[in-house]
Amino acid sequence: MKSVRDLEPGVLPTFRLFMGVQFVISLLSVIAHRFAFYKPQSEVIAISVFIGLESGLLFIYLSLPNLLRSLQSFYLPIGIVLASVGPIFEPFFVLNTAGVKSQDILEVVLWQQIIVLFIPLIVISWQYEMPQVILFSGLTGILNIAQLTTANGALTQGSLSGSFLGILFVELIAFLLVGHMIVSLVKVQREQRQSLTQANQRLAQYASTVEQLTISRERNRLARELHDVLAHTLSGVAVELEGLRAMLGRDPERSKELLNNSLQAVREGLTETRRALEELRAQPLEDLGLALAVRSLAESYASRDDFQIELGIDNDLGDYPADVQQCIYRIAQEALANVAEHAKAQRVQVILKKDKDQLQLIIKDDGKGFDPDDPGNKQHYGLLGMRERAEMIGGILSLESHGGAGTQVTFSYKGSS
Repeated sequence: MKSVRDLEPGVLPTFRLFMGVQFVISLLSVIAHRFAFYKPQSEVIAISVFIGLESGLLFIYLSLPNLLRSLQSFYLPIGIVLASVGPIFEPFFVLNTAGVKSQDILEVVLWQQIIVLFIPLIVISWQYEMPQVILFSGLTGILNIAQLTTANGALTQGSLSGSFLGILFVELIAFLLVGHMIVSLVKVQREQRQSLTQANQRLAQYASTVEQLTISRERNRLARELHDVLAHTLSGVAVELEGLRAMLGRDPERSKELLNNSLQAVREGLTETRRALEELRAQPLEDLGLALAVRSLAESYASRDDFQIELGIDNDLGDYPADVQQCIYRIAQEALANVAEHAKAQRVQVILKKDKDQLQLIIKDDGKGFDPDDPGNKQHYGLLGMRERAEMIGGILSLESHGGAGTQVTFSYKGSS
């Protein structure tokens, strides 16, 4: 027996609806008989009243959620039994009140029984399997035959036997055919729901796997960046400090030079560590957009490192792909970080504009500058990172700098927004 959790979706609301409709039909039937010009026999009115009371009480039963929680797995079978008892025993009521002379009434009741019993039959077929349908159909036929053979000898007279047995045979065949059809349809629905549930589970597992792979990949990327930054920086600092310890007291000038180099390496390491950690935070592009994000970034550096900033940023830059916006933001971030750490600039100009189909970023400072042709500068990981980002999206990065004349970083991207 299935528990409440295993009830098929919609079976209880449909059962309740059927009972409500049956109650309304019975009520209208009684009203029609009461005011009709042709007065039907009292047995017909009594049957309509009985069916109306039964369906009304069953509707109330199916509308009480407390009963469902209390009876659990017995709730639906009790409802099916209550819906079946009245129609099954109506022929017995007719035979014992009207007698065998009311053949027409008995035939009407038997045909009406088929219609009314379709309600519990549909519920059984919907909720259970074919064996329960066969059991219901067989019990209905057996009880009808038992009533007709015991009440007033109804089937002992040949004039009645064939007619009633024919109706009962039609009832049995109709119940089995309709029950089989509903069971088959519900079985297909169950299989589809099960397949959908399994597909959702596989999709959830796949999403979880992708998330774990993404997290793992990001961890590996961060580990590489921190290794490149912290490990190399700390290794260099350790070497410098070893030299400083060896030279301390013997060569003050050399010791001072080693100390300055160590401090410079530590500052660069801190800058790159902050940059790597910044990438783990919420992306400002998602909240502000490219123009406001670059503006906020430039103002933040200017406030923190105490230099004047001149901004020439277009408010409407178009809707570029996320990877393009991310690349431009990171190039601006790296360029401003270099200005803050190395340039010793007093004034920095940040321009981000769109000219026709070309997007251009310019960051220019009046700092001390450097020699771009110096092999050591060419291998600087910050500059390499900007060039790699530019190449990833098909942009062009150019760098102009002279000793004492400042530096200008220009990035151009030509593509549709």
